Amino acid sequence: MTTPTDQTPRRTFLGGLRNNFIAGLVVIAPIGLTVWLIWSVVGLVDSFVWPFVPDAYQPEQLLNWAFGHSVADGNWLTVNVRGIGVVVFLIFTITIGWLGKGLLGRSFLRWGEGLVGRMPVVRSIYNGVKQIAETVFAQTESSFEKACLIEYPRKGMWAIGFISTDTKGELLEKVGVGAMTSVFLPTTPNPTSGFLLFVPTCDIKELDMSVEDAAKLVISAGLVYPGETADETQEPHGDVAKMIANAKVEGETR
Repeated sequence: MTTPTDQTPRRTFLGGLRNNFIAGLVVIAPIGLTVWLIWSVVGLVDSFVWPFVPDAYQPEQLLNWAFGHSVADGNWLTVNVRGIGVVVFLIFTITIGWLGKGLLGRSFLRWGEGLVGRMPVVRSIYNGVKQIAETVFAQTESSFEKACLIEYPRKGMWAIGFISTDTKGELLEKVGVGAMTSVFLPTTPNPTSGFLLFVPTCDIKELDMSVEDAAKLVISAGLVYPGETADETQEPHGDVAKMIANAKVEGETR
């Protein structure tokens, strides 16, 4: 016969170390991955930009020129400054954008596109990359109007969508069900991918929440609701770590 003391959960030394290690990962992993990603992207941009910069303007050359050092004297300083290539890239891109908006820049751009348009293989690559760049980076006035609910993937189940435009032309005529609306149905946790649905307007339930709040709800897989405070939606790192540690202890005692 077991006594109440026999059923009391017991924490072993190794179990405590494992729980503390997992709790520490909760705190360290997001910070470490973010720093590593930024560091890697900056290094990638630097490696792409520096080959186009003349040697005389490289940071290492400029620094040694300022101090009067030379390879022959044996006092040459080796410098690897990460991030300057990103600054050069930003300045170059801003300058090209400013020139491209002018009359001379637009004329040169049209001439260049006409030249590329006569090259069979290059034309296909250029047009594809241009469409992707315009879709991702171009800032236009077009945007989703409102967030909504639609019954998907079947009746009785609801999904969040973003209202795009009123369906027009052949699509509306072929279906013949009356007014229809183009709705973008995002996926979780990446709302940039999804499905384009043409839904009867009468079957759409518009939401009062903004498109941004609806996107947060999709990204968080329903964990973050509009109107909730930070204390209600986000646990501090210490509390999250404690929750995971406790969950592990409970799992050991079952």
